[in-house]
Amino acid sequence: MANKTDENYIELTLKGDTNAFAFLVEKYKDMVFTLAVKMVKSREEAEEVSQDAFIKAYKYLPKFKGDSKFSTWLYKIAYNTSLDAIKKKSNSYNNVAIDDITVNYISSVETVLDGIEREERAAVINNCMQQLQEDERAILMFFYFKELSLKEIIEVTSMSEANVKVKLHRARKELLSIVKNTVEPELISHYGRK
Repeated sequence: MANKTDENYIELTLKGDTNAFAFLVEKYKDMVFTLAVKMVKSREEAEEVSQDAFIKAYKYLPKFKGDSKFSTWLYKIAYNTSLDAIKKKSNSYNNVAIDDITVNYISSVETVLDGIEREERAAVINNCMQQLQEDERAILMFFYFKELSLKEIIEVTSMSEANVKVKLHRARKELLSIVKNTVEPELISHYGRK
């Protein structure tokens, strides 16, 4: 079965071969779990969301038309399932006001981050991303980490192109503000004033 495409496995699944769907689950389980954990912020809840997403994918597989890649279609299901879980939980999220950002402001944050080791930088960015609203966090993750195109992000989120662009722009600015507010006080307290 290793040489077959997703379409082959989908076709076999629709004909009743549950092993074919198990292959798709195995292939995409990490992708779905990563998205879920970034959105719901809890490993246990992300496992539930992942299972729910695959159950929905199996249930709605006959409706998959092949207009997009299977992975994009599955992302959309996982994204919506994550949003549903967040709505059920109905926690309030930390909204950080977006400051006016200048070129100097941006370069100062980049300079600060340049002094931090790569692993620490990744941890800082990840912690800061957790402070974003779930839809903005997901859009940033899709764009920068999963390298989805704008068209694919629109398809996954069901948002308009203008809305995705606005949220991407806001999320970048907000993340930069969060990084600056998180990193600078820590460096100042550790190394003294700049």
